[in-house]
This record gives sequence, structure tokens and C-alpha cells, in this order.
Amino acid sequence: MLNTILDSIKTEAGSLGLAGEHLIQLASATLAEDLGGGVDTTSVATIAPDQVSVANFVSRADGVAAGIIVAKAVMALACNGDVEFVETLSEGSLIKPGTTILSARGNSQGLLLAERSALNFLCHLSGIATVTNHWVTAIAGTKAKIRDTRKTTPGLRELEKFAVRMGGGTNHRFSLSDAAMIKDNHVIAAGGIAPAFKRIRNKFPDLAIEVEVDHIDQLAEALAAGADLILLDNMSVEECTEAVHFVAGRARLEASGGISFDTALAYAKTGVDFLAIGALTHSAPNLDIGLDLMMES
Repeated sequence: MLNTILDSIKTEAGSLGLAGEHLIQLASATLAEDLGGGVDTTSVATIAPDQVSVANFVSRADGVAAGIIVAKAVMALACNGDVEFVETLSEGSLIKPGTTILSARGNSQGLLLAERSALNFLCHLSGIATVTNHWVTAIAGTKAKIRDTRKTTPGLRELEKFAVRMGGGTNHRFSLSDAAMIKDNHVIAAGGIAPAFKRIRNKFPDLAIEVEVDHIDQLAEALAAGADLILLDNMSVEECTEAVHFVAGRARLEASGGISFDTALAYAKTGVDFLAIGALTHSAPNLDIGLDLMMES
């Protein structure tokens, strides 16, 4: 029974762009951490092993749901397959206080074992999706897109970037091998933008290359090197406007650093293609979600 449920979860994860096996491993490791090599002493002592309950994950706030698939994996493992998902919202659903995000019927001890681990994933990922949605809404009507960074929780990057997508944002590279980004320290080490760009192109001819610049006068060198994506690091709204006019569509532009929620629209209106917001993943508060348990006789 457990393997059947887990296979279904892996298939669903794949349809969401997630690695199902990795998701199961994360859920398993989280439960093992919570058990600490022992058992759930409170539940084992107070609840009959054959007791059945219904667990409802209910939102206490407005937001965007994300991480439902992980919560299901945690419950499936904690209940050893003795669980049925009777109500499930779609990932990325808008939710309000009182919205039931996920409802599961299963072994009571298992459901309570799963509670904190499932909520940790669900609250964290829904928080990221919700914050991302706020940023996306703030720049609506412009061509700019909200994009994440690699400032993610170790081990949770795939899930956190998934939550960004559920909130309407877009993903930057997932790893250092996905694409090259020539940053200031690379420029120093290589002796300039042009030699750094040439060396990457020679070694990885098909790799996408982004160039970070922190001065307007570096734009010409980045364009001459062949960059089709340029990151404008810690530039003001006025400097970004100047950069857009100078580049004139010859490369895509990404504004990064120093952007607040209050200034996001002004940056988006400059004509840049992306706003890179590290806070989507490194500073998003958890969304308030709780588990309400209903006992069955």
C-alpha cells in the first residue's frame, strides 16, 4: 500500500517539475529527524494504534498554497501507507483564512507524527509562494518578471524554487553548472569581462552566460563580449533607465540588489526584463497554517 501511494506521489511530483525520489527522501529524513531515533512518545502513550482520524490542514491567513505534495509524502510515510487523501487543493491555489488546503483520513498516530514535519514544509513553501505573489502583483502591467536567486535553504532549493513558480515568479539558474555568471570576483581573477567571457565560451560553448556589471561603463564591454543577459548590480532606478537606453534591446537586463517592495514598480518601469529578489527565498515568513484533527470512532 505504501509503495503504491509513494509511486503516485512521485508521478504527481514529476508533473509539477519536481524530482519525486528526492522529495520522498526529504520527507523521510525530516520524519527521522523529528523522531530522533525513538518514537512519538505522546501519541504512542495516549492514542490506540488502530485509531482513525481525519486531519485537515487549514489556512489561518490569505496566501498562496505550495508544498501540498510534500505534506502528502510526509503523511504517507508517517502512516506507513494507511492514509487516504480525501481533499486536496492544487498547488498555487489562492487561499483565505478557513480554507482547507489538504484533508487526509488515516491512522491517528501516523497523522500526528506527520503534523509538524508536514506543516514545516507547507507553511514555509506557502510563505515563499505568497511573498512571490505580492512582488508579482506589485509590478503588474510591466514587462518585467520577478526572478529568484540561489539564496536558498541548503537541501531545499528545488522545493523553494518550485514555490516561487507557484507564486507567479520565474527561476534563475538552479546550480552553478546550469549557466555561467561572470561576477566581479571572476572579472578580477580573469583580468576583465572579455577574457572571462572568452574562456567560458571556449570551455563550455553551449552554456548560457550572464555578466554582472556594477558600473554603466561596463555595459559596452559586456555587449562586445557577446553577453545576451546582463545583471545590473546595485544600480539605482536612474542608472537602470540609462542602461536600458544604452543596451537598446541588444541584451536582456536584470536589476539586482537594493530593490525593496516599495521601489519594485519603479525598477520594473525602467524597462529591465527581470528583478532578482533574493528575499523570496531567504526572508519569506511562514504562512500561518494549522492542522485540525477530527477523531473517528
